[in-house]
Amino acid sequence: MEASRTPRILVVDDDGAVQVSLALLLKQSGFDAACCDGPAQALALLAREPFDLVLQDMNFSLQTSGAEGLALLDAIRKQHPQLPVLLMTAWGSIGLAVNGIKAGAANFFTKPWDNAQLVELVRATLDLAGAPAGGLTRGALDSGFDFSAIVGEHPKLLRVLATVAQVAKTRAPVLILGESGTGKELVADAIHRNSPRAGAPIVKINTGAITPTLFESEMFGHVRGAFTDARSDRKGHIATAEGGTLFLDEIGELNRGDQVKLLRVLQDGRYQPVGASRSEQADVRVVSATNRELAELVAAGEFREDLFYRLNLITIRLPPLRERRSDIPLLARHIAASVAASYGLGEVGLSASALE
Repeated sequence: MEASRTPRILVVDDDGAVQVSLALLLKQSGFDAACCDGPAQALALLAREPFDLVLQDMNFSLQTSGAEGLALLDAIRKQHPQLPVLLMTAWGSIGLAVNGIKAGAANFFTKPWDNAQLVELVRATLDLAGAPAGGLTRGALDSGFDFSAIVGEHPKLLRVLATVAQVAKTRAPVLILGESGTGKELVADAIHRNSPRAGAPIVKINTGAITPTLFESEMFGHVRGAFTDARSDRKGHIATAEGGTLFLDEIGELNRGDQVKLLRVLQDGRYQPVGASRSEQADVRVVSATNRELAELVAAGEFREDLFYRLNLITIRLPPLRERRSDIPLLARHIAASVAASYGLGEVGLSASALE
């Protein structure tokens, strides 16, 4: 997309009221919007005219299965692989949206939507749309960024690293999703290490391990005398991360009561140490991670919708190793070399049969 050209966005929905509302919102926000009723018209328009983003419904006509929406997404991905797609759905169909993201959609939003949050999501998605190029190499990424702790060169991993390279320079909140062992903490480290905040600390918190009674004291700190054992002032995690990055691991395990307390900080940028008479300003960049499907927790009522939107402006999904098997030899050699070095051994090789 040329810097001088107004971004063009295609809205695909069979509800005329939705078309009008989204087109008006997008035009008021500085975008050029076009609308159509369904998959056939959408594919015809995309073949004929250039667009920078698609907002598409998951259901058309009387269909409620989402099959038409997933089929349209698949067709767009095949015919226009670099074109980002945002899915729109109702919370009752959240599973469809999750399946759509796994099939290649950039993200999703729900009906009814929050205007400000949707515009922010559209801008973030457009900002990321330039990467990754098909010819991207690990060498090209390493020449401009520090990904030294992350091993691999599979195209799926390269796409993740390209996204990290783009989002690192911003202060936008990032949600990292992936199964256990896929490297969520390594990606959080890479975001911090390649950001303007690299000189300040990254503070890592396992939010699932903080008991509710200690959450405020751990996160916000406390002043002397705030409670029986408070013999001196104590900085919380947020103050410790001042100017840097706050990494909230296992965010899906946070109980609903503490979710409210965290939401206030993300909304207002302020927090109040336990027992203090005034609030403090927080200057932190929030990166969170979970091995659970956070959107499905929202749909089930286990995670607050408003906090979810605060955390996932940019979502990075990490592929499991079974989806990038060509990286296994690289990882095996890396681990063998690390173990050898820790025991003071010389260079260690792996035979073909060992790799097999």
